[in-house]
Amino acid sequence: MGFREINSKMIEATVTPGQRLFSQRGAMLAYKGEVSFTPNMQGGQGGVMSMIGRRVANEDTPLMSVEGNGTVLFGHGGHHVQVINLSGDTLCVEADRLLAFEGTLQQGTMFLGSQGGVMGMVRGQISGQGLFTTTLKGHGAVAVMAHGGVFEVPITPQRPVHVDPQAYVAHHGDVRNKLSTALGWRDMVGRGSGEAFQLELSGNGAVFVQASEEKL
Repeated sequence: MGFREINSKMIEATVTPGQRLFSQRGAMLAYKGEVSFTPNMQGGQGGVMSMIGRRVANEDTPLMSVEGNGTVLFGHGGHHVQVINLSGDTLCVEADRLLAFEGTLQQGTMFLGSQGGVMGMVRGQISGQGLFTTTLKGHGAVAVMAHGGVFEVPITPQRPVHVDPQAYVAHHGDVRNKLSTALGWRDMVGRGSGEAFQLELSGNGAVFVQASEEKL
């Protein structure tokens, strides 16, 4: 199947019999052919645990299962859309930035900042950033959303990357993540983003960063 980029804010997906896509609810703009859209509470191939992870992440809206024979145009809120093609690796992406993905991919959840320990979890809640990130693994295409475009920043063992949590879109590769703060507790009062919080990504891979800190 795969996704074809129509412009910076819209993609076209080909739906074929026997295969399916998953999309965020409300992402369908138009379609041609015999295509059906049904709520999918389990969220792809992740099963019950994937569904529980989405609930813990306060993601109550189910994904839509897209099946049939035709083509579908996807987009959402006028946001920039970036297509990422996976070849057996794992992509970690903020759930609210996930526009659509192919059903060949296995979905799960990961705690963002897991290597940060208990303090990382507390700081994640203070920053207002979601603690859980959706994981997609296997071979297939993923479409993610962002404000103002997306830039891919390489991560190497010699040079970790520090990202504002609200500018973070997704990452892939053999990467460790740690959520930390650059300020003391007294300085963090009233601050929900910016340089007060940093998501450190180290290892070998890449991180996708959006051009704005605005939430979707």
